[in-house]
Amino acid sequence: MLYNHLPSLDLHGMDREITRILVNEFIRDHYKMKTERVVIIHGIGTGVLKKTVHEELRKNKLVENFYLDFFNIGSTIVSIKQNI
Repeated sequence: MLYNHLPSLDLHGMDREITRILVNEFIRDHYKMKTERVVIIHGIGTGVLKKTVHEELRKNKLVENFYLDFFNIGSTIVSIKQNI
């Protein structure tokens, strides 16, 4: 993986509610630590977790932007805002 040096959150086996909580806590924690980019691993599957992750990232004011990993569409790369 090209981004294996970035902090990551693996959501395999999680449901939508737990995913929402974990994604927001993960982003908040890394904002506090001033981490610029993180990886969220949602897997490919049926796309339910990816959709949930992307919905939460769109709503989160700490997220600068996000995109699917070009080399692994089961992961999303997230850029975290540095100054709010």
